[in-house]
Amino acid sequence: MSVINIEKEDFETISSKEWIVTNGIGGYASSSICGANTRRYHGLLIASFNPPTDRRVLVSKLEEKVISAREEFYACSNAYPGKTHPEGYQYLTSFTRMPLPTSVFSNGKHTVTKTVFMRYGKNTTVVEYTNEGEEALLLELTPLLVCRDYHHLFHEDKQWTFEARHLAERLLEITPAKNSPAIFFRFTAGIFYPEPHWYNHFEYAREKDRGLDFTEDAKSVGKVSCMLAPGESASMIFSTVLEDTEGDPMEWREEEEHRLQGLTHKKKSSFLKDLAVSGDQFLVKRQSSDTYTLIAGYHWFTDWGRDTMIAMRGLIIATGKKEAAKSILRTFLQYLDGGMIPNRFPDLGEKPEYNTIDATLWLFVALHEYHEQFHDVEFIRSVFGKLTEIIKAHYAGTRYNIHVTPEGLLYGGQDGTQLTWMDAKVGDYVVTPRIGCPVEINALWFNALSVYVSFGNLLGFPVSGYVQKMKDLKSVFRSHFINDKGYLNDVVIPGHKADETIRPNQVYAISLPFSPLTNTEAKRVLEVVHQHLYTDYGLRSLSPFHPDFKPIYTGDQWHRDNAYHQGTVWGFLWGEYAMAHLNVHKYSPESRKWVKKQSKKLEEHFYTQDGLYAISENFDGSIPGPGKGCIQQAWSVGMTLMALLAADK
Repeated sequence: MSVINIEKEDFETISSKEWIVTNGIGGYASSSICGANTRRYHGLLIASFNPPTDRRVLVSKLEEKVISAREEFYACSNAYPGKTHPEGYQYLTSFTRMPLPTSVFSNGKHTVTKTVFMRYGKNTTVVEYTNEGEEALLLELTPLLVCRDYHHLFHEDKQWTFEARHLAERLLEITPAKNSPAIFFRFTAGIFYPEPHWYNHFEYAREKDRGLDFTEDAKSVGKVSCMLAPGESASMIFSTVLEDTEGDPMEWREEEEHRLQGLTHKKKSSFLKDLAVSGDQFLVKRQSSDTYTLIAGYHWFTDWGRDTMIAMRGLIIATGKKEAAKSILRTFLQYLDGGMIPNRFPDLGEKPEYNTIDATLWLFVALHEYHEQFHDVEFIRSVFGKLTEIIKAHYAGTRYNIHVTPEGLLYGGQDGTQLTWMDAKVGDYVVTPRIGCPVEINALWFNALSVYVSFGNLLGFPVSGYVQKMKDLKSVFRSHFINDKGYLNDVVIPGHKADETIRPNQVYAISLPFSPLTNTEAKRVLEVVHQHLYTDYGLRSLSPFHPDFKPIYTGDQWHRDNAYHQGTVWGFLWGEYAMAHLNVHKYSPESRKWVKKQSKKLEEHFYTQDGLYAISENFDGSIPGPGKGCIQQAWSVGMTLMALLAADK
């Protein structure tokens, strides 16, 4: 499924397919397969100046014109108000994502390939063009530049002068404005012709769909004209560091392809191998701690505690990346405060945010699976003191009214806050507050106690006092959450009415390593989840029979946030459901076959739709199909990978 052959398709269809490459420090390059940017987050050089945060778009795209002795055509496209110009998408004949994004443009007589990659660990992008035809061609390549935070848009203004200075033959330093970062531009063939010019009113369809500002301007400082003989290549190199433009781009490409080849998993399935390579895009170095962390999703997320703990189970631990796993766990434990790890590291270096009740509990699950995979007793010993601190803090009570009730359940929440993964908030309005004792939080709390007791016994530490607490919690969980309809309440407050809304959170009582349910109870719960919530792309966040069910995830931020957890399908929950299915069926051969068979829709999505070689954040609740939200979400890829690896054992 590596090559996508393009038939005569319209611009909207072709530009809906996107690619992304990353550099391991938070930066990336991304666009549609025809080179037309459709998001503010698209660009050829999105550099991270405080890895993995402070990301800025510096190079928007390249305008590409192919000229022969008798004819010419464009290999680029743009959406402007009311029209598409140029219409280079009509000449796109195929696209290959692996090992590197490569688009092939041809007018029937002349063929040019375009490949994009980044140097790993550097804010440097290389765009390579090759003449695949039988005649010499002239390429006219015009870089379009911006200078902005990646969440914003850029517009013509006299302060943006984009002064270009020649440093050497085929090497320019471009300074967008006073005190702005320089863009170093090197090209391996051709002549540069200065032609300062503003390109105005690009339209970004995906931003318009999201109800946001969707027009942008970009600046050209000139064009490169290079003659390519048949089989000859030329590279355009953009970087934030002068030294990183030095060297042979052909060697850089070989290095990157070799690095990617080394990421493929040992399993035979092509899908598993490609998931492992795709998942590596989330693993980044954090400059502030000199440790690894995970980006929650591309294009617009940074590293989040909850997402990292969930995603690393499949992306890092299950794929055998021991040192990266230790580094990530240490990163978050380094910021332990009040018995909690951070929910989010903000983009511009502010203090970490701790508004999460579950991220810290997920840490215990990740540590359990780390030990199961690597049998690293010394690492567990080194962090056990932190785990003790966490457990004691939750019993004593910590921020956001997080505490253990007299019954032994974990309670959290207060007006105006959202502490669970269902955390949508519009202004001061919290869509799903879930204040009290949520079902997945208490399934995680049971797992945290179980892991803590298991580690204590392993290391010879005194944990006998927590053994009875764990047993009591199992009984209390079942008495408070199992309702007379055979499934689990979503939120309970002991002594008050329970929320019987059918949501996917109950699946965690079955999918996690330690279940408080009997197998008979678990099977009954799973049947209800399947009947109301299961789709081939993930689980709905709310039963479609509920009056608050929102069938479509679309519109402006208010409408999207109100649908986010009110019916929208979440891709990462497919993996959680698959793990629950394997658990209740004791990993039988039939259950393994079922999981592999049920992954086919996500596999098709991964290879052919939306973000290519990526799994989207979520999907519509009524008829799931096109991906919604981020095109490449860490826990979507991670949990799919984890479930398929488990089924393949």
